[in-house]
Amino acid sequence: MKSDLKIKSAKRKKKLTSVLGLTLDGSKLEGVVLKRTNGSLQRLQSFSVPLTLDPLTAAPELVGREIRNQLDTAGVRERDCVVGLPLRWVLTAQTELPGGLPDVDAASLLQMEAEKNFHTDTAQLQIADSRSALGGDKKFVLLAGMPNTHVGSLQQILAAAKLKPVSFALGISALQPSVPSPRSKVQSPDAPQSAALDIGHRTLDISSALALVIGESNVGLQVTAAGGVVALRALEGAVENEGGRRTLHANVVSREARVTLGQLPPELRGAVKNIRIFGPRDLAQQLADEMELKFEPMGLAVEIVSAYAPTEFGVTLPPEASLSAAFSLAANVLTERSPAFEFLPPKQNPLAQLAKKYTSGQFGTVGAVAAGVAVILALIFLVQQIQLWRVRSQWTHMAVKVADLQDIQNQIRFYRPWYDESFRTLAILRQVTLAFPEDGSVTAKSIEIRDSGSTVICSGNTRDIASVLAMQAKLRTQPGVSALKLPQIRGKSPMQFSFDFKYGNGGAQ
Repeated sequence: MKSDLKIKSAKRKKKLTSVLGLTLDGSKLEGVVLKRTNGSLQRLQSFSVPLTLDPLTAAPELVGREIRNQLDTAGVRERDCVVGLPLRWVLTAQTELPGGLPDVDAASLLQMEAEKNFHTDTAQLQIADSRSALGGDKKFVLLAGMPNTHVGSLQQILAAAKLKPVSFALGISALQPSVPSPRSKVQSPDAPQSAALDIGHRTLDISSALALVIGESNVGLQVTAAGGVVALRALEGAVENEGGRRTLHANVVSREARVTLGQLPPELRGAVKNIRIFGPRDLAQQLADEMELKFEPMGLAVEIVSAYAPTEFGVTLPPEASLSAAFSLAANVLTERSPAFEFLPPKQNPLAQLAKKYTSGQFGTVGAVAAGVAVILALIFLVQQIQLWRVRSQWTHMAVKVADLQDIQNQIRFYRPWYDESFRTLAILRQVTLAFPEDGSVTAKSIEIRDSGSTVICSGNTRDIASVLAMQAKLRTQPGVSALKLPQIRGKSPMQFSFDFKYGNGGAQ
């Protein structure tokens, strides 16, 4: 659950000189690029195109690519944008604030009211509010919630379209502001500080009005009074769109408008004296006729708004400026007028978000312990990383020498059998020579050394058997000699003999 309620819109970090205004209305995407120069606005591009993909159900990458293609076709290169969100995405709730309540306590009270009135977890909403003055310092508050899923999808779509959002607002609130327009100050220094419109011989305060915006598939309804927005509704079923032709059910709009006004406190309901209608001329006139019939007897004047006043935003407007929510949104950004409701999530550092989540309420102790453990682990990994860096540095300096040594070792292993320092063959011959008698009674004809010096076969001549056996006995006592066999003695004077033995010591004695 969110720990606090967003009350004020975030301050912009930079002052923009140009911006793209976008609105989503059903399947229609409308856009205007405005540039501010020397106290005047200049319209660079404008377009109105249909979208084939639904931003809430289609993949954000595909929707973003479609929008990017439409922008490229219209020649739009502006990256900063303000987006008018569909009114049907908004959840609303109404409450009151007692007078003299500090801001901190007011935020806590509004948080509780939001949790009580919204039929969803407030942590899943971007919540903004608009406050209107009531008698006795009390405030009437309209809470507006935008689902995080919708906002998140739209952010992904804009990122895929290579756009940077600076504001998520409502188009109807840009068309019908809840505060007095600055044009009264421009027209006359002596004019009262409230926006007024002359109709016949009557002067009406147009900042307190019931605004109706005819869209593609519904009619947006907003009531402004006492300096704030007091009601917001999207009247579904008021417009039917069949085969690209819209049919307006004016009686549905008038009935719902009467119900909405009837639900307001008397002081706010009594402040609303006019009805302002925005939309296509034919449908607006049809709706105006119905509203005049039902509401003029109640003292409400009906007006069809078809164009901006010359100083609508306190600056000079381009001659070709056409009335639209996209134009109003972009103009509000360039003239630094805060929207009635801001739904763009503020940018926060991920570490700050984590700290905020785990250092308040019942998670405070657990968060502190977890943070301490995380710091310790981070230090351990840092020390380990430093050691790894040092070892890698040392290895870099010695890698060439190690490679040379390994090459030498490989060569030693390959040539070692050819350089046996034990002189095994000479040692075997020495042992055999020492065993033979010096008087020449036993002589050797051949000595064969097999199996790398482990098996020795010897043959020769002798004058008598006794001399061979004496030689055999002496050879058996020599170091390294084992398994000596005398397989045969044949012939007579001289006798021929052969014997073999195993040599396993390998050293000369």
